[in-house]
Amino acid sequence: MRAVYATDLSAASEATIANETCLECLDRIGIEEFHLVTVVPSNVHSGMPGMDFEERRRQALNRYRDTFENAGFGVETHVVRGTPHRRINGIAESVGASLSIVGSRGSSPLENRFIGSTARNLARTSVTPLLVNRIQRATDDPDVLAEHLFQRILYATDFSENAQDAFEAFSYLRHATEEATLVHVETPADPDIDEEPRDQLAELTAQLEAWDIETHLDVRQGDPVEEILAVEDEHDPATTLVGSRGHSRLRRLLLGSVSEDIVAKADGNVLLVPPKRVA
Repeated sequence: MRAVYATDLSAASEATIANETCLECLDRIGIEEFHLVTVVPSNVHSGMPGMDFEERRRQALNRYRDTFENAGFGVETHVVRGTPHRRINGIAESVGASLSIVGSRGSSPLENRFIGSTARNLARTSVTPLLVNRIQRATDDPDVLAEHLFQRILYATDFSENAQDAFEAFSYLRHATEEATLVHVETPADPDIDEEPRDQLAELTAQLEAWDIETHLDVRQGDPVEEILAVEDEHDPATTLVGSRGHSRLRRLLLGSVSEDIVAKADGNVLLVPPKRVA
């Protein structure tokens, strides 16, 4: 499996790269090759006096390359110019990446727990599974909030086709996952279903337990974002796994969809899985 790691070369972006446990987790789920990407914004001109942005970023990526190669990964580096999320998505498609990774500072009540614009735009547009890796904030030497990226997973589902796509990520996450919590939030807008939510979750539970993953299930009523965040607060997972599209096709056009709100407001990491692309 190949992964794209997008970095702005800040201290926060270095946190995952410098954390050996995080790299071991990525190795355990099958990542063998990394493509390190940094984007020079279009409005930054290479001709500005004393500013050779491309060369400075290339040198920085080479330092990152050493860390990944010493950990046993294959590495390619990309210094590109343009709109960050578009160029990152383009490289992920061109190299056939199975995962994209972007760092994001942890939550802050004073800032309404907003994530950076690049992470937010990737959450809306990524065509590969996207791991938003939460980094400590308010420190000059930040670290990741969860070293064991996939040890404890919270999986949120509305039983849509895309939610099933997200569940299929356990096929590789299971090599690093010890515990999973499955949650469904009932709302008045839910489509009619023939099977009770708890029974559907029980079927998924059986599959995970066959992989020796300790599994809990939770069915709630109310606002999906509020309830999923409440479950996160209770169970303290390393990562919340969710599909990027729900039952409504219109939802993808709206700001504040469930998946976007989870990415923006969750305390821990979020693994966002987009719908499968149809050739």
